[in-house]
Amino acid sequence: MSRFVLGALALIGAGWTMSARAADLYGSRAPYTVNQPLNAYSWAGPYLGGNLGYAWGSVANNPTKPSGFVGGVQAGYNWQNGAWVFGVEGDIQATGAEETFAPWKFSNPWFGTVRGRAGYALNNVLLFGTGGLAFGELRATTFGLSESHTNAGWTLGVGAEMGFAPNWSAKVEYLYVDLANSNFVITGASNGYRFGLIRAGVNYRF
Repeated sequence: MSRFVLGALALIGAGWTMSARAADLYGSRAPYTVNQPLNAYSWAGPYLGGNLGYAWGSVANNPTKPSGFVGGVQAGYNWQNGAWVFGVEGDIQATGAEETFAPWKFSNPWFGTVRGRAGYALNNVLLFGTGGLAFGELRATTFGLSESHTNAGWTLGVGAEMGFAPNWSAKVEYLYVDLANSNFVITGASNGYRFGLIRAGVNYRF
């Protein structure tokens, strides 16, 4: 009996030691602490990902309506307090948005945004709004002549993101982007590009 008791005590002691080591190891791999219930999905920390989508819009003072597929990368950082999540995100996109009408062709080869994000987390589902700075190229072509301007503007949008693994999440979002007008010599007008964008993406959280 005494051997059994001693063996049981030894097993209990070993279990406590292993639990303490596991807690230390987990703590060393989870530096982003948040004020949230135990076992809740954590949105805190840095992330990096990619996206694909479709943009459609119109050019100010011109009948063209450029549209096309969009793809790019994004990176950001989140802070979390309970169910509330706040963050910053930047992205850069290559686009095929273009249209030709009569002698005019307008295209938007690329654009980017730098935005704030604020949302409410339902465990592994995050609903958010976003807005900030937008910038990108608007290119006009007519009769073999081409002119490009890089315009700055603003963007607003909404979206939802779902964590499907400890380090992975998928999102879908809508953005409205306004690239402000600038004067084009070859059109003799002030042209800018305003468009809607819907895209889906995947993020990896570090």
